Amino acid sequence: MVLEKLNIYQVDSFTDQPFKGNPAGVCVLKKGLSDSLMQSIATEMNLSETAFCIPTDNESFEEAGRYGLRWFTPSVEVPLCGHATLATAKVLYDEYRNNSEKLRFSTRSGELIVKKAGAKLAMDFPCDPTDNAGIPDDAVKALGIKNAINTASSRNLNMKLIEVDGPETVKNLKPNFGDLRNVGETFANGGFLVTSRWGEEGFDIISRFFAPVYGIDEDPVTGAAHTILGPYWAKKLGKNEIRSYQASARGGEVMVVVKGNRVDLIGDAVIMLKGEIYY
Repeated sequence: MVLEKLNIYQVDSFTDQPFKGNPAGVCVLKKGLSDSLMQSIATEMNLSETAFCIPTDNESFEEAGRYGLRWFTPSVEVPLCGHATLATAKVLYDEYRNNSEKLRFSTRSGELIVKKAGAKLAMDFPCDPTDNAGIPDDAVKALGIKNAINTASSRNLNMKLIEVDGPETVKNLKPNFGDLRNVGETFANGGFLVTSRWGEEGFDIISRFFAPVYGIDEDPVTGAAHTILGPYWAKKLGKNEIRSYQASARGGEVMVVVKGNRVDLIGDAVIMLKGEIYY
């Protein structure tokens, strides 16, 4: 049997250290793949997301400034993924020596722009505003939260945000993922985002993100969630630049700059693996 192959990478995003941040798969395509094949590759990679990018103007990877970009978890396609977008830009700039000042990605969430910001990368994403909304008691119980200060729902990604009383509450959460998955399936949410002020170690806020309905019990560092955290905390803290820490076991840092209805997510990334996948 003759197999085809494509280049594939694994990148740790929102960190400058190996084995930290959020690992993403990146497939750089010369031709389009079927949805089922992309889903199979993402399932094989078994990372929170695998990105698939392809130039849209028939230019070389070194010169192309516009790409189509999609993201798949091990079980479903998702409408927005920050860390896998950051990983894709890292691969295009470092491995393919792309010389574009800005990389423009056409996605299900509109055009996303990534550019170099010193030694880091800055992603220009749309903000996802929140509206105050109740969270089902079953969800709060499944998350292990006793006292919620505020609850809200994001307008675009339908993520449920729960603000709690401090960083130790965020760090010490031990969700029941089976129960949380059942709750998520019941009202089709985009995941649960738990956050609080911090004010120590140079960070303004802290958070964790859980999305078992997407096959991700806890995401290590979530770029998409910061399109929600940015405008939410900018209003509460009275500042547009927010340094955020996501307190998963791996941990990661995101600098968030709110600019009207857009947000810059600034972070680093480390390429960990590269090779070929056969199909």
